Amino acid sequence: MSVPYEPPFLYKSGPYEAADLLNRLQNDSKLPLLIAADFEVGLGNRINGATGFPAAMAFGATGKLDYAEAFGKISGAEARAIGVPWKFFPVADVNSNPENPIINTRSFGEDPQQVGDFVAAYTRGAHASGLLVTAKHFPGHGDTASDSHLGLARVDGDRARLESVELPPFKKAIASGVDAIMVAHVNAPALDPAPNSVATVSPAIVTDLLRKNLQFSGIIITDALDMAGLTRPYTHNIGREAVDAFKAGNDMLLIPPDLDAADRAMIAAVKSGEVTQARLDESVLKILKLKASLGLHKARLVDLLKIDSAIGQPENLSEAQQIADDAVTVVRRTGTVLPLKKSGTGPAGLPYQNQVEVRNHLALIIFTDDVRLEGGHVLERQIKMRTPDVNVMYVDPRLAKAMLPSVVTSAQSAEKVVIAVYVSPTAGKLVKAGGAAQNSVSMPPDSAELMRAILNVGGAKTTVVAVGNPYVAKDFPEVQNYLCTFSATSVSEISAAKALFGEIPLRGHLPVTIPGIASRGAAIGDVAAK
Repeated sequence: MSVPYEPPFLYKSGPYEAADLLNRLQNDSKLPLLIAADFEVGLGNRINGATGFPAAMAFGATGKLDYAEAFGKISGAEARAIGVPWKFFPVADVNSNPENPIINTRSFGEDPQQVGDFVAAYTRGAHASGLLVTAKHFPGHGDTASDSHLGLARVDGDRARLESVELPPFKKAIASGVDAIMVAHVNAPALDPAPNSVATVSPAIVTDLLRKNLQFSGIIITDALDMAGLTRPYTHNIGREAVDAFKAGNDMLLIPPDLDAADRAMIAAVKSGEVTQARLDESVLKILKLKASLGLHKARLVDLLKIDSAIGQPENLSEAQQIADDAVTVVRRTGTVLPLKKSGTGPAGLPYQNQVEVRNHLALIIFTDDVRLEGGHVLERQIKMRTPDVNVMYVDPRLAKAMLPSVVTSAQSAEKVVIAVYVSPTAGKLVKAGGAAQNSVSMPPDSAELMRAILNVGGAKTTVVAVGNPYVAKDFPEVQNYLCTFSATSVSEISAAKALFGEIPLRGHLPVTIPGIASRGAAIGDVAAK
């Protein structure tokens, strides 16, 4: 539905194109297909015209469970309208590790009780729209400092720690009737002491803990089997990982790196008796019952004529924007830097000539992973609507060193400076750190150096907006004015502009602790317009 994909570019399609494609796939299949998608922030990040919500951590910042329930209901209705009745969400991971490069803002926060409550609320809303949901990534991927797309992530801590932090949200998910649970490619020694064991292929974790101890009777699905956290031990026999995952207790095997090899290995295992026919039938029956619960055996196609009344309704777009507004959190504030003042519209000019002269009253410096991507452009437009002569500069890791002198000069001469940092969890992102390649949500070295240089020449007049990862400030203790949106989606960019200009009450509270900066629950009062 989002093809073609040409990294780092992801091209969206429209809801009609997506629904038509899925209808054609259903028509071409002998059995009704069960279609699933992540859609972690709603359909808006994959489907043009659909409702886009902020990331999960923004919901945690609002503290309002009814927002999560509305999110589930709205995104569920939109997903069902295009033919996607199953979602790989909510994320039940507790993001207790600030260095976590892959969960981060995808989690509702660091408090197990709050995360569990939001998972349950989302599930209620989704079920009200007839959407199947999946809690992930069991037994918990929040307290890791590595990305399981790139290698085996380790969840340390004894059994008591896991019982008090990682597992409670999954217990609430089960109690709320979640339809499926996705297992992570993580090593959890307290749950399976075998050297370098991976939860996905661990009977102790999948069958003994999840199925028997926690009494989960729904669908158990693996995370993508092509992730390096699982594939490395199976390099010389890649089909075997599918067999081991199934034997561990998983019902469905997601994205094998070699589908033919996985298929051959599973067939061989059944023929040899290593996998019994009864065990295979058990999982197949569960999947068929799941399809039947959706009525797919009676009606597998969606009505294209009803899409217009289901996708991107004004009241839903307004709800998503209100949630993003309420999530913005003021973590630090000094002096009178905020709110920014509007300078009105640009002066009229002659046709085909520039109507706005860029001045340096306000400098907007946007740090992104790649200046060719969309990050920052909604924020730029929103700020230009309020002060057309803003001096806008985009920076990414390839440009940071070369741009340092000119950007610092502009920041030094500007009356006020806004730094917007776009750093969000990205699967499999390789970053050079200490001579090694790894994933990280910290700013790359050259970008961080430029950030420090700006703060050194104008810290008191500079506001840093974390448009995504809220932990950015832990590497910059000198920051004096700091706002978090917990999300880099379009609605959060709009909320950031509103917050900077004092147009909305700022009610958000930190759902996580930022080391050396502020504790969970912290917030500073409204930045009221003057």
